[in-house]
Parts: sequence; C-alpha cells; structure tokens
Amino acid sequence: MQRYFIKEDKTNIETTIFVNGDDVHHISRVLRMQAGDKIICCTKDGFEALCKIVEITNDQVQCFVLEWMTVNRELPVSISIASGLPKGDKLEWIIQKGTELGASSFIPFNAARSIVKLEAKKIGKKLERWNKIAKEASEQSYRNKIPEVLEPCDFQHIIELAKSYDVKVVAYEESAKQGEKKNLAKAFEKLEEGSSLLVVFGPEGGLTEKEIERLEQTGFYICSFGPRILRTETAPLYLLSAVSYYFELSR
Repeated sequence: MQRYFIKEDKTNIETTIFVNGDDVHHISRVLRMQAGDKIICCTKDGFEALCKIVEITNDQVQCFVLEWMTVNRELPVSISIASGLPKGDKLEWIIQKGTELGASSFIPFNAARSIVKLEAKKIGKKLERWNKIAKEASEQSYRNKIPEVLEPCDFQHIIELAKSYDVKVVAYEESAKQGEKKNLAKAFEKLEEGSSLLVVFGPEGGLTEKEIERLEQTGFYICSFGPRILRTETAPLYLLSAVSYYFELSR
C-alpha cells in the first residue's frame, strides 16, 4: 500500500490527516486515487496510520484515520553517516541506499582530501535534492521515519557533533591493511537499544593521519571493515548492514 510522510506528530492528530505538497499530485494525477481509497500516512515522530481518503483538492488530500499501526521498521540504534564529500553522484547513492538500510541522518563534510567543494549558492538546491532522495527512499523501503540530510559542514563541526553521540566509529583503510579486526565488534558491544552511533567515512582519497588522530582523541574507535578496501560509497552500506545483522537478525 502506498505510504506518505506528513509533518505532524501523532499527538497533534485526532481523526483527520492532511497530505500536502508534491504528494497531492502523486495521489491525484499519478496514481489517480479517489475518495474511499486507502493509504498509509507516517507521522514525523515515526508512527503510521491506515487512512481512507475523504477528499482530494488541488492543494491537499484529506484523510480519515482508520487505525494506528504498530509495526516499527527502524533500526534499534540511531546511526548518523558522516561522509567526506565525494565526487559525482556518490553522495546521492549513499543517501538512497543508506536510507533503505536504516540510517537516521547523513552529514556531508569537507574533508582535507575532498575534491568537491560546494559553492554556497548551490548548497540550497543540493540539500533539497538530497532530502527528496531520502524521502522517496523512505517511502520505497517502508521506513517509519525520513532520515535527515544536514547541510555540509567542515571537519571541526564533526568533532563538535561527536560529543553528543554514545559511540563513535571511523572507517580507516590503513587499519584494514594492517589486519585490525576487533574494534568494530567492540564498538557494537557498547551499543544498546536506543543508543546513538556516529560513523565517519573519508572521501575517495581517505582521511589524513591528522584527521584520524583528532577523531581518536575525541573517542572514536578506529576500525577496519574487513580485509578488503571498500570504496567511499560502499563502506557506509557495509556498516549499516553489519548493524542490522548484529541487532536485528542474529538475536
């Protein structure tokens, strides 16, 4: 069943939900739905309701709540993916596939070896597109929530943000080359349901030794993701898959 995300919390809803924006066009013009058809509406705070369409206008779709669903498809831990800005459309790939795999937010940042340097005037449109990708991927993968894509920041801001996370991990290819195998498991052991995890990934050229040293000083686990060297767009997907197996499938 088609699902749509709304901006209200469940506590602000009694029996009526309004769907707005581009979703109105999708409901009325693309799917050609009519009054009486049913959809799923997901609230901002992660709840979903089975709804019946009451009225469709040019600006909104009015729905009546039939029942609140109890299925939670979110990962048991909140994972933020901090990616050193990569080239081309790789960040879009990370956001799309990372959303499908359960990431809670994405934080692009300018790493020392980032080739891409976004101009201030282009950030607004980029951010709009990235969040649209996250929204569409959330709908496709039946997420309860849409992950947030934050505005690109500098490396120092990552250090500041890290202070608010329960566990922090950085993927480092030199650790893989040296055969390090235990730190990721140690990091997972520190997590419990409801914990927050920040994972930092470098751009194509990786993170510099200085960046790694600063992260380590901030309390990051310096980890390899196995003996193979992963691309900047592959490593986040490995991490999210590993978390899903560890917390959802192996228990």
